[in-house]
Amino acid sequence: MARTPSVMTPLGATAPDFTLPDTLSGKDVSLAAAKGAKATVIMFICNHCPFVKHVNAALVKLGNDYKDKGIGFIAISSNDVASYPDDGPEQMKLVAAQQQYPFPYLYDESQEVAKAYEAACTPDFFVYDGNLQLAYRGQLDDSRPGNDKPVSGADLRNALDHLIAGKEVPADQKPSIGCSIKWK
Repeated sequence: MARTPSVMTPLGATAPDFTLPDTLSGKDVSLAAAKGAKATVIMFICNHCPFVKHVNAALVKLGNDYKDKGIGFIAISSNDVASYPDDGPEQMKLVAAQQQYPFPYLYDESQEVAKAYEAACTPDFFVYDGNLQLAYRGQLDDSRPGNDKPVSGADLRNALDHLIAGKEVPADQKPSIGCSIKWK
């Protein structure tokens, strides 16, 4: 299991715009349509990665806990499906339904969105404030498959709680660790 860290994109960067197909609804979803009033969480995930499987339940809980607090959630899979067919749109739809994702699960076939965000791994998390300025990037929490630390979402929750309260997110942020994005 390769361990690839996040690229720690400079805080304050503006969220790159996009419109991608949602594998659940079959409709295109834009950043503008899915963003939250207080913050927007953009997660690069996929189906096959053990790091994502390890946190899937926590992602669902996080989405459900914050969706009524002005937080928008968007999950994106950018993996090359020729090499990783389990990450294709039909399989994404099945996983999203099985996990009961409370957020859209978008397919980035061209990988242009992942490149624009400098996504490096799955899972990779980016939190933008209400003005779509990067306030947090990095890990969900300290838990990893096999390290026996509980999945809490503590780091991401702390960032969201700060933004909801109108406070600046602390700049001391740890990169996420996961499987590399599977580039074409």
